[in-house]
Amino acid sequence: MKKYQTEVKKYLKERDWDNLRPADIAKSISIEASELLELFQWTNQELEEVKKDKEQIEKIKKELADVLIYCFNMGVLLNFDMGKIFLNKLEKVKEKYPAHLFKNRDKKVYTDSKSIYWKIKKEHRKKGY
Repeated sequence: MKKYQTEVKKYLKERDWDNLRPADIAKSISIEASELLELFQWTNQELEEVKKDKEQIEKIKKELADVLIYCFNMGVLLNFDMGKIFLNKLEKVKEKYPAHLFKNRDKKVYTDSKSIYWKIKKEHRKKGY
């Protein structure tokens, strides 16, 4: 991660973008994420179906990279250790969604409003997580 952070820092400095407002970057993350989401508008393809569509995969890569660039911009400008914040959050998510509760479940576990996923989500929101 440090390698990527160094590259982003250089990229921002070369353009005098090393003082961008966090709110503007957050807006850009959302815009780019929306462009990624737009690739799936009006479809509901399964994972294997998406993987087979090489043209779609290339579009997804480009939009996902745009999201990541803005995320790294934010992290670099706020002096975050991106690897550390990523791993810390991943540990919390693992605790929130224990593997033994989700492994080998059918798709209803996520779509049924009474599912374990939604119960856990609701509980964490009450606690302010």
